[in-house]
Amino acid sequence: MIRGLGADQILFIVGALRWTVTLAALSLVIGGVAGFTVAIARVSLLRGLRWLAAGYIGLIQGVPALMLLFLAYYGLSLAGLELPPLAAAAISLAFYVSGYLADIWRGAIQSVPWQQWEASGSLGLTRAQQFRYVVLPQAVRIATPPTVGFAVQAVKNTSIVSIVNVVEVSRAGQLVNNTTYEPFRVYGLVALLYFAICWPMSLLASRLERRLDVRRQR
Repeated sequence: MIRGLGADQILFIVGALRWTVTLAALSLVIGGVAGFTVAIARVSLLRGLRWLAAGYIGLIQGVPALMLLFLAYYGLSLAGLELPPLAAAAISLAFYVSGYLADIWRGAIQSVPWQQWEASGSLGLTRAQQFRYVVLPQAVRIATPPTVGFAVQAVKNTSIVSIVNVVEVSRAGQLVNNTTYEPFRVYGLVALLYFAICWPMSLLASRLERRLDVRRQR
């Protein structure tokens, strides 16, 4: 039965927003932890560890997020490991996020002037102490704007999980459109919801970039 877009359908789409936000948050938290580990490995003094981290980053960035989702959901099931759709979506997006955040944070760490390393080393600080007290505080300042900017991409990439029947905003829009046949209004609402999340984050990234621009520091 074809029904027009009403309050119930609108609330259904808006309610699905919680899964979009949840998936984005999970991918950023889990992917952030993994990405930080890879970034540290990428600037390690051990050549083999650096190459391994570089290979991981290259692999993740060279594979579409959709393929990672297929591997997590369909590939693992063929290997006998059945993951719920939400878990497969969170894991695949976390892998995707980790590869990009690792590269962003690696660049931020390496952008700290080498003289900072030399000065802290001359004070007798260990490598771990150099990271903790000298390098990372400066790298965090450099990495914050691009990290927030990438978070926008993480939110938008949650739309691909509709393929494995996770009912986030995009999937909710598909389901409602199948009963209303009003694609312009339905997907217009979906687009507005994404815009309501992503636009403020984009503004925040731009503002942070201006405020934390290390090139303007005295």
